[in-house]
Formats: sequence, structure tokens, C-alpha cells
Amino acid sequence: MGKKLIFLDIDGTLTPSGTNVPPASAVGAIKKAQENGHKVFLCTGRNLDMLSPLLVYGFDGVVASAGGYVACGDEVLFDCPMTQSQLERAMRLLGESGVFRTIEAKDATFGDENLGEFLANAGEGNSELVRWRKALAEKLNIKPMGEYDGRPIYKVVVMCLDWSQLEPAKRELEAEFDFCIQDLAARGCLNGELINRKFNKGTGVKLAAERLGFDLEDTVGFGDSMNDLDMLKVVGTSVCMENGSPQLKAMSDMVCPSVEENGLADAFKKLGLI
Repeated sequence: MGKKLIFLDIDGTLTPSGTNVPPASAVGAIKKAQENGHKVFLCTGRNLDMLSPLLVYGFDGVVASAGGYVACGDEVLFDCPMTQSQLERAMRLLGESGVFRTIEAKDATFGDENLGEFLANAGEGNSELVRWRKALAEKLNIKPMGEYDGRPIYKVVVMCLDWSQLEPAKRELEAEFDFCIQDLAARGCLNGELINRKFNKGTGVKLAAERLGFDLEDTVGFGDSMNDLDMLKVVGTSVCMENGSPQLKAMSDMVCPSVEENGLADAFKKLGLI
């Protein structure tokens, strides 16, 4: 078969949500695929700091911060933080509505100090909510908001109890930001992120494919939540994990077993990558 360019979401796809350790079967499948001449990228909402523990597995590049930062090996293809004005407006509008905020720079993450208490009282949710709860509980590089030092920010992650809390920010910022709010089954909790309309995971896929000389029809994307939608709409072959969003499964070319059931290795075999 022809060589493929493969993009992997992390939480709920490559790893169990909130962890940095993929199943051995996934690590083996990635290595075999690379030995067969395929290229494998991470394609994630995580920033570089939060995805860095995964780099030990030898990926060929990254689409990080939901497409805001793209690198092929050591070559940076795209680097687009939000402006200071955008950040200030978003933080003010969300804060005034009681929305809990986490802001992500390239190399650090800062969260509202009372976010941990909020999550402890929230209902069970999808992989994103689980990741943030675990990240806070384990102090996974999320610093208190009071320590934010003005460095460039790529993304704002939000959590709140009701849609009405997001409306003021959405009215003012929707032209500039996609409000990617999860279609989760969490009881009493909404979560999602504000992503600059200048980029998304799909634009990151296109940049990487162009740099490496791959036609988009020769790209494969794996995801589990609605923040993977832009990636899966762009790639030639879209794969959703069994543990993923019902909406995403409905529009994907293939559904593979969950991350805990060796789904990546299973799909790599079925697709002829290994």
C-alpha cells in the first residue's frame, strides 16, 4: 500500500483519558507503522508542555494546541497565539459570568484557583472532563492563575454549569473564536474550549501533509471527541474510538475498539498500516 500520514488524538484515543501512557499495543503499532514507511503525528488540543511526556515514543511531528502550533520534527510550520486584546476580552467576559477558565501557553498551563473544587462537585463526563479532573488532582503542570506571567496564550478551556454563562462571551467573541463545547453526558457541567478561527486541527493536518508531500487522501486521523471533528473532516480516512462521541462515530469512516481494548493496534491492522 502507499505510504500514509497518520494523526492521533491523545486523550481517549492514544491514551486512557488523563494519562500519558499508551497501551503497549499502541506503542508497538506506531513503531511498526513507522518501520513500514508511514509517518505518525500527534494531533491534540494539548499544548507542548502537556503533550511532551508522549514525545518519548518518537512521533514524526505534532499538531498541538488544537492547531495553533504545528511542527514537523524540529521545524515549526505554524505558531499562532491569540492577541493580548483577545485574551483580555475573553477572560473578562468569562470571569464575569462565573465560568471557570484554564489558559494554555505553549509551555505552561494556568487554571482558576477554585477549579479543582468545582470539578470535584461536578458530574461524571467525557474524556475531556476526566482529563482535567485528573490533571488537577495530580498537579499535572497546571499552575494557579495568579502565577500567569503574560506569556502568549493559544487556547482558553472553559467549564460552567449552564449555557447561559457562555452567552455574553459568545456574543462578543464568536466571530473570532469557535466555541467548541463538548456534547457530553456530564450531569450539571459543560466543558469545552475557545479556539481561534485562524486555525483548527484540520488546518494543522493540511500544513503537515503539504510539508511532507502527502495528498490528503493518504492521511488517516484517529479521534474520540467533537474537538477532533475538524481533523476527521479533512483526513482521507477517519477513525473514531468506540469510547468516543456518538456524533463523531456517526460521521467517521471506521469505528475501532476503545483505547483500553487495543483499538489503535486493531485499526492499524485493518487499515493495512502494519
